[in-house]
Amino acid sequence: MSPSDEEVRSVLTTARTIAIVGLSDKPERDSNEVARYLRSQGYRIVPVNPGIGEAVGERSYPTLSAIPAHRKIDIVDVFRRSDQVPPVVDEAIARSVPVVWMQLGVEHAEAAARARAAGVITLENRCIMAEHRRLRVPPVPGG
Repeated sequence: MSPSDEEVRSVLTTARTIAIVGLSDKPERDSNEVARYLRSQGYRIVPVNPGIGEAVGERSYPTLSAIPAHRKIDIVDVFRRSDQVPPVVDEAIARSVPVVWMQLGVEHAEAAARARAAGVITLENRCIMAEHRRLRVPPVPGG
């Protein structure tokens, strides 16, 4: 059920904008390190965290739904506890986001099944930064 390496490479090659749910403004946090890495690879980062005003130099939104509709999101990367995944998945489906990526330690079978049923490519318990490096995905052109 998990996407193949070829599918993951395709996702990472075609994506331009990644909303990171649970992105911390603290540089020592994993979410911040991942955001900085992805940004260095040319991706646009959209922080989603109701507790902060900005992270990695970008305005933070309290929810995915609060991001202006004209901002296309290619991947929703989830840094939240597994029990907090369902509403994030529901918002991603409502926004027609093509990919939901749950970071290491984040899994929710029911929400993942709902996302897949809606046609959303869904990854669980995988680090987007580690996969990007492992698959040697080139930087985003013009990023």
